Amino acid sequence: MKTEYIKVDFETEAGTQGIRLAAECIKNGGLVVFPTETVYGLGADGTSADAAKRIYEAKGRPSDNPLIIHIAQPEDASLYAETDAIYKTLADAFMPGPLTVVMKAKESVPLATRGGLSTVAVRCPAHPVANLLIRLSGVCIAAPSANLSGKPSPTDARQVAEDMMGRVDMILDDGSADFGLESTIVKIEEDGSLTLLRPGRITPEELKAATGVPLAISDAVTGKLKEGAAAPSPGMKYRHYAPSAPLTLLEGDAEKCIGFIKNEGSAAIGIIAYDEDVPRFRAAFPEARIYSFGKREDELTQAHELFKLLRLMDKDPLTQIYAPLPRKSGIGLALYNRMIRAASHSIVRL
Repeated sequence: MKTEYIKVDFETEAGTQGIRLAAECIKNGGLVVFPTETVYGLGADGTSADAAKRIYEAKGRPSDNPLIIHIAQPEDASLYAETDAIYKTLADAFMPGPLTVVMKAKESVPLATRGGLSTVAVRCPAHPVANLLIRLSGVCIAAPSANLSGKPSPTDARQVAEDMMGRVDMILDDGSADFGLESTIVKIEEDGSLTLLRPGRITPEELKAATGVPLAISDAVTGKLKEGAAAPSPGMKYRHYAPSAPLTLLEGDAEKCIGFIKNEGSAAIGIIAYDEDVPRFRAAFPEARIYSFGKREDELTQAHELFKLLRLMDKDPLTQIYAPLPRKSGIGLALYNRMIRAASHSIVRL
């Protein structure tokens, strides 16, 4: 397949014309990669079962892994899902923005888009390119992250091209994503409570404060999905975000981590380290590749850098990677969730 690569620029007619061409591609059943404020998405007509199947094929994604549909304005959710007062509260507080809400689906969304579930995941992105693309397309756009299944999600168009050139019809390039991790996913339960299915930029603390309703955190956020269980949202069932070399997460201070890594030994190691610890790791492992993760307390920078670092490591001939284990609160919970999956739950507590 020939992939058309278009640089988006709202300041020029040519730059906005690319979005119009992409919208026509969506209408005609095509695949378009587009930027959002979280990561780049691989989009197609969310109301078309055939288009959904093309997404799964392009990614090499299992078809029981549900897709998120993207809408142009929060009220459009009622076209595709059974909305209620809780949804309106969430929409008023966080939409447009990096929040996905799982609700009972309407028949306007085919089972292929929903991964065979009775529910549908709905998001209204804040990114101007994404929002305009949805408006011009005239339909909801089903869009997982624009990477090959299991690999780290792409945060800029160059990363997208590495995975998707020749697999999609168009790529819209608008530089680097702002946040760097996928959206928060929350499910509205039948009793009006909420369940966090995937943490992201919008934290559990913010969800509780905005809604005032009980919020449970799915066991699969910090652990493995139970054997045989259906995945109610993307990113829960299969190995995700993983670099090629094995990744181990270490809980402990820099000196304990250094001691552990020395005892393990490896011919070619990569170490993700907080900025404050980089000099110590470089001194201890002069032959290793050390990747700066941002300051220990700067979780926004860490979120922005994580997928970029995991992809960068695949360009180095590494046999083992080590990284710090994040905390499980605030944005740290989103980092923890992505990193335990990238590490296949390999954690060492020192």
